[in-house]
Amino acid sequence: MFASRAGAYLAFFLSFLLTFLNLAGAVKHENFKTCDQSGFCTRNRRYADKATASGSSWTSPYQLDSKTVSIKNGQLTGVIIKTTDNGSGTVRLPLVISFLDSGVARVTVDEEKRQKGEIELRHGSPARKERYNGVQDWVIVGGLTLDQDVVKRTTDQDETIVSYGPKKNFQAVIKHAPFSIDFRRDEETQIRFNSKGWLSMEHWRPKVDKEQKESEQKEGEQKEEEQKEGEQKEGEQKEEEQKEGEQKEGEQKEGESAPPESTEDESTWWEESFGGNTDTKPRGPESVGLDITFPGYEHVYGIPEHAGPLSLKQTRGASGHYDQPYRLYNSDVFEYEMDTPMTLYGAIPLMQAHRKDSTAGVFWLNAAETWIDIIKTKTSSNPLSLGIGGTTDTQTHWFSESGLLDVFVFLGPTPKDIIQNYSELTGYSQLPQHFALGYHQCRWNYVTDEDVKDVDRKFDKSKIPYDVIWLDIEYTEGKKYFTWDKDNFPDPLGMQKQLDSHGRKLVIIVDPHIKNEGNYPVVDTLKSQNLGINNKENNIFEGWCWPGSSYWIDAFNPAALAWWKSLFAYSNFAGTTPNTFLWNDMNEPSVFNGPETTMPKDNLHFGNWEHRDVHNVNGLTFVNATYEALLARDDPKHPRRPFVLTRSFYAGSQRQGAMWTGDNLASWDHLEASIPMILNQNIAGFSFSGADVGGFFGNPSKELLTRWYQAGAFYPFFRAHAHIDSRRREPYLEASGYT
Repeated sequence: MFASRAGAYLAFFLSFLLTFLNLAGAVKHENFKTCDQSGFCTRNRRYADKATASGSSWTSPYQLDSKTVSIKNGQLTGVIIKTTDNGSGTVRLPLVISFLDSGVARVTVDEEKRQKGEIELRHGSPARKERYNGVQDWVIVGGLTLDQDVVKRTTDQDETIVSYGPKKNFQAVIKHAPFSIDFRRDEETQIRFNSKGWLSMEHWRPKVDKEQKESEQKEGEQKEEEQKEGEQKEGEQKEEEQKEGEQKEGEQKEGESAPPESTEDESTWWEESFGGNTDTKPRGPESVGLDITFPGYEHVYGIPEHAGPLSLKQTRGASGHYDQPYRLYNSDVFEYEMDTPMTLYGAIPLMQAHRKDSTAGVFWLNAAETWIDIIKTKTSSNPLSLGIGGTTDTQTHWFSESGLLDVFVFLGPTPKDIIQNYSELTGYSQLPQHFALGYHQCRWNYVTDEDVKDVDRKFDKSKIPYDVIWLDIEYTEGKKYFTWDKDNFPDPLGMQKQLDSHGRKLVIIVDPHIKNEGNYPVVDTLKSQNLGINNKENNIFEGWCWPGSSYWIDAFNPAALAWWKSLFAYSNFAGTTPNTFLWNDMNEPSVFNGPETTMPKDNLHFGNWEHRDVHNVNGLTFVNATYEALLARDDPKHPRRPFVLTRSFYAGSQRQGAMWTGDNLASWDHLEASIPMILNQNIAGFSFSGADVGGFFGNPSKELLTRWYQAGAFYPFFRAHAHIDSRRREPYLEASGYT
């Protein structure tokens, strides 16, 4: 048994080593899904294609029940009725539209059966039955005061109109059958929901195995046939043949109406495999999708993080467009490529549409994997104008794997109005400390405390200003966080005393993976007190990251948060001082042997929520734990603002510190791409952002490095960083004429 386990570990180590040695190559596309490898993405795109191909004959199967509509204290409530695929059944979807004092509207749609827990989970899963409704607890910090003075202009069987906003010049025109909403400012439509009829909420249904369904159908047919044969008389052959034909037709219809709906593709409803992992999907299919149109707007911006142009490109139906939707699924992507909608490390599902003198936007509050298609259509006001003077509508199609349909609508009219409303909801960027706005010097890794002090002295000797020096993972003892390598960093306090005497700070890295090793008190406590993320069997999840075998702190767990705070106390984390600050990396989370280099979706977090529900907000919760820990380590009478850098982020992460664009390359195109990437972060409310100056991978030429420093000086967050295999490139090493 020992030999077998040792062999398995050796095989993994060799596989990991080969992967690590190959990091100098391009991104490994085979490690990350495309839309046609994602079941819910494929289903939502096909649904949109079906609606489009049907033309005027298509009717969205979602209808607001007029009898359920009421409005009170700034909220409209009702029930949307979904007619199932073959028309044999209906599904109740509770609707809430909240009109906020700020002029923001919020549209939320849930599913009654899941909401009430009236479903059955497969495989005996302990996961929650509801759609995940907890993301707002991590993201929304204010701005939810309801507008008590909304005006309901019209209510009839077909339409409800609500006027709202500070000047009551905003309108929500809600059509009942089929359900859709037009959001208007000064009588002009700015945003449309479900105008294309692509709204989709995959309702719960029991899984009926093919063999079981066929057996039950045959048994029913046999009993019915025997009963009819007993009633039939001899000599009624023609009548019998006619009845049997009718019987078969009736049986066919009955089979079509039995769940699951037979006209839909079930192949990815119940399980899905990728990268050697099978996702068990205990709740079955549960995606949500909606088309959101910006009429008269040609350009849309936001939804970071992607390495592409500032104005988002089309993903369908145009020359030069992407062939994949924009994807939001926080991932550890080595050496990411340029000009692609491929997912990266963070996700902020905020989109702004802009034209001269007008801006509108939406915020899609869902932490599950999300894809967004963008299609632009141009219409001409005069068929003889050859397109001159026409208008362009931008149609977007959003779909997430699970959770609620929960969308905030911003009607502007200026970008400033939108970012103010969004920031009232999710929080403003933390005011950076004075030192944090200066230059940060980093590489993987400064190898000893004497090395750090030598670099510090050489900056002074060369009269080059800098404010912060950074330590990557090698400062630890065997990649165990909250320790120091005794051989290479025997005197961390002496090292920091020198830095402090020069007015400089130290930032060290602490990641969410905790090394699984004996005689390590941190991992002992994590395991004994059940503070880690669990697998689908509700046992602690083990995966691989930089330390090898590791466990992951579950920062959704209040007990884990309290424990994490205690670890940063100066008495517990020896060698740290008030001038020691933090860097949280690998918090997507990155799991080297996991599907798409991350965690299985059917893993379980505190409260038995599946990882699929919370994936994109996971990094935020870890940074929140570190931020709170830095606050707690100092005397509350003399608090110090924390500084935390994060790689993974979500809406609201701007409250906690800075971000950077991850593992870029020492190339001119990565320097060029850093500008729109950082600007898009600003558009999405996360202004304290930057990119690795010089490029993380590779060795920049002196010209490239110089130009990158010139650009980086204008990044809000200004840090140089380099891979362990790259040459030393502190700015004082460059030849005369460059420094």
